[in-house]
Amino acid sequence: MQSVGIERIKCLIIGSGPAGYTAAIYTARANLKPVLYEGLQPGGQLITTTEIENYPGYYKGVTGPVMIDDFKKQAQRFGTDIRCGIVTEVNFSDKIHKVQIDNNKIIETETVIIATGATAKYLGLEDEKKYAGGGVSACATCDGFFFRGKDVAVVGGGDTAAEEATYLAGLCKKVYMIVRSDELRASKIMASKIIRTSNIEILWKHQVRGLFGDKGIVEGALLVKNKGEKDEEEIKIKIDGFFLAIGHKPNSDIFKKYIDTDEVGYIKTIPGTSKTKVPGVFACGDVKDPHYRQAVTAAGSGCMAAIDAERYLSDKN
Repeated sequence: MQSVGIERIKCLIIGSGPAGYTAAIYTARANLKPVLYEGLQPGGQLITTTEIENYPGYYKGVTGPVMIDDFKKQAQRFGTDIRCGIVTEVNFSDKIHKVQIDNNKIIETETVIIATGATAKYLGLEDEKKYAGGGVSACATCDGFFFRGKDVAVVGGGDTAAEEATYLAGLCKKVYMIVRSDELRASKIMASKIIRTSNIEILWKHQVRGLFGDKGIVEGALLVKNKGEKDEEEIKIKIDGFFLAIGHKPNSDIFKKYIDTDEVGYIKTIPGTSKTKVPGVFACGDVKDPHYRQAVTAAGSGCMAAIDAERYLSDKN
């Protein structure tokens, strides 16, 4: 790990979503003088969220960028040093942890709070970008409310897709499940629930070719049925919302040499805490949460990480 310059601090926070900024607020108020690096996508997934109505305190609703800016200003108010930069290498083998920034500067820190989040998996269609914020979503719990009484589609056949479809069925008029194969990968109990839900229609052996709409708003999806077979055909469905449920990738690769993750990549922590197996290294937010993935739960786990870090330093010193 080569560098141009070394800086020694008490607390380093990696990531700038609700978890990272909440950790920054708490550690700054505890006089740990935290340094926070924003990463590749400052603000995390919230920065692409157009409307948030389920975060306490914003009773009129708020856009993701505005909420993140509020988090940032609050963290700065208490003295958090917020910087642009990407973590390119880590070394957690010693009591003082070393983190390289932008393949250059080395931060030596007594505590590290990992809040790098998770990235939703997309199909890779240009239309997903074209209609982002106009009907395309990777979180039914976050955005389903905006499609009450409307028709939507969920892409995927696993447990996540089944959960999203079931949730949306309670809000929407019609829910299409677009499944590539002729069976669900979801658990038997979830698959049974899907089949019993009257307003969910499974489109077996369908794949998404594209979306269509007007002025950046989704109006329908173009599908291919039985792709590559003799009876292949193109189908259009009218929908107002298009939900991706093909999984998330936790942004944890750079840490795997030193800390444990599950088979997907979510960081494992000691139950009931934010502590990883490395003393002084903590994880919070979506990078450790395969279940909830909400701004409010991320913020709560950021608080836990900050308190765990403060107590670790207090016990150590």
